[in-house]
Amino acid sequence: MTLLAVSKTRSARDVAALADQGQYDFGENYLQEALDKIRALADRDLTWHFIGPIQSNKTRDIAAHFHWVHSVDRARIAERLNAQRPEGLAPLNVCIQVNVDAEDSKSGVALADVPALAARFQQWPRLRLRGLMAIPRADAADGGRDAFRRLAMTLSQLRNTMPALDTLSMGMSADYPVAIDEGATIVRLGTALFGPRLPKASNPAV
Repeated sequence: MTLLAVSKTRSARDVAALADQGQYDFGENYLQEALDKIRALADRDLTWHFIGPIQSNKTRDIAAHFHWVHSVDRARIAERLNAQRPEGLAPLNVCIQVNVDAEDSKSGVALADVPALAARFQQWPRLRLRGLMAIPRADAADGGRDAFRRLAMTLSQLRNTMPALDTLSMGMSADYPVAIDEGATIVRLGTALFGPRLPKASNPAV
């Protein structure tokens, strides 16, 4: 299992301090903030994951600077990431973001539409589909267990025809033990690692 440190709003110094303790995977939501940190820490062997919503005008920089993207939820974004991934880089690792509880306030493809989108990845050689990502309802009485289980079942069904899929990106600071119980392979922790969230940094590379 991979521990993904969610470093949005944290400074490059904060990231470096955690890297000094052996943490190498970091997740970012805000593109410009992330690019500043990626440049500031370019001498370190870190793996950068983009985990926020993706706008079409951000795909070029995401494709060029990240190793993973967890938040692809429509074919148009995947097409752009594929076209803009530099030839000299390995294929971009991708998770399809699933709106597992059908919440209006969240991005993500409906569970029923996941197979159709997953099947299209064979058209995009600069992308490597790895699995699924979801954020369950914050107020779920079962701590998100049912949502995590449905996501895991969906991945299991996909693997009948796509056996290389190996990733369930699910679980955050408040619910990661339940996510691990239900098969998470990546958990995304911010507060549990860095402490209470800070306001968005004005110069996060400092």
